[in-house]
Amino acid sequence: MLKDALLTLEITLLQRVNPSERLKHIKPSGIRRFFSLAQEMPDAINLSVGEPDFAPPRDALEIGWQAAKEGKTHYAPTNGIRPLREALVERVERDYGLKYDSDSEVLVTVGGTEAVFLALMSFVNPGDEVLIPNPGFVLYEPSVFLAGGTPVSVPLLEKNDFKPSLNDVTSLITNKSRVIILNFPNNPTGTVLSYDEAAALAKIAVERDLIVISDEVYEKITYDSAKHYCLATFPGMRERTLIVNSFSKTYAMTGLRTGYVYGPKNLIAPLWLVHQYVVACVNTIMQYVALAALQEAQDSVNNMVREFDRRRHLVYRRLNEIEGFECKLPKGAFYAFPNVKSFNRSSENFAEFLLKEARVITVPGSAFGSLGEGYIRLSYAAAYEQLEEALNRIEKAVKKLR
Repeated sequence: MLKDALLTLEITLLQRVNPSERLKHIKPSGIRRFFSLAQEMPDAINLSVGEPDFAPPRDALEIGWQAAKEGKTHYAPTNGIRPLREALVERVERDYGLKYDSDSEVLVTVGGTEAVFLALMSFVNPGDEVLIPNPGFVLYEPSVFLAGGTPVSVPLLEKNDFKPSLNDVTSLITNKSRVIILNFPNNPTGTVLSYDEAAALAKIAVERDLIVISDEVYEKITYDSAKHYCLATFPGMRERTLIVNSFSKTYAMTGLRTGYVYGPKNLIAPLWLVHQYVVACVNTIMQYVALAALQEAQDSVNNMVREFDRRRHLVYRRLNEIEGFECKLPKGAFYAFPNVKSFNRSSENFAEFLLKEARVITVPGSAFGSLGEGYIRLSYAAAYEQLEEALNRIEKAVKKLR
């Protein structure tokens, strides 16, 4: 009898525990799903994760270890340790000629992901519309919903080299539009904007009075003649732009979860307010590692990008040699985004097929939005030899579909 009573009580409690309404639009990340599968399949080659396969700069790690031994394990200032903030301000002025105050216009965050989330929570009201790239990074749409806003997809079409059409952007802006998220170099497509393309988008943002969240975490990873142009450098943009960045990609420090955001004081202050109640501060030791990387590790960044470039050409060449694949040459980041529509399968089904038949883990394009359907994302942040083997496996597997 007691057992039956406890079971009845448990069922009653479960029925009462319903998720909040704000979660009704939130789905599990497609990237994390395939990442989890990778942990269960040691014989599979993992091309799903957006993570450099390089180690963080050794000297920076040593400095972090030294900081720990010196007892720098206590709370840090909410906006980040002063030496790191000052170094970040020096960096952005050196790279882009932008001046920010280290006390009030830069905030150290838990990766670039927290910075994007903070920005949306700080400036989006229920009913506000937020323009987001489609396909685009999986964080954007759920974060807009969690902030109470309405995501509006800006198409990134293959026929336009996965760049936003100015006509599309203009036509999608309404009197409810509040924020636009831009991400170049782009995840998942590897697209980089030219100066004129970036300037044209900046002009629209100014004319339509939009707050811009510019996700620039891949800024240092560009190839050939492609160059990254910081959105805040264009006329009228500094006062409306939040520049989101991170140490994750540039310095291969994904697990250290250290990012940052620049912006004018009136835009940073609300983020700071939310940030202090969400995390209080970023891991103190990791901030010292980040500081050391920023000051000393530029050679390691250049070497990493050169190796990514070598892998990029391998993946581009081999994918286009495999019947059924069509792939554009990415100009930035470390992803290929091939068209697989000729296989007449959903992108999720195709990714599952590659997992089962080739033992290669990719991410279905649909994980990045509705317009990612018909594509898959492959990360070439894996060893050259692994990429060769993975592409050989893929070629052998897809022959079974012909």
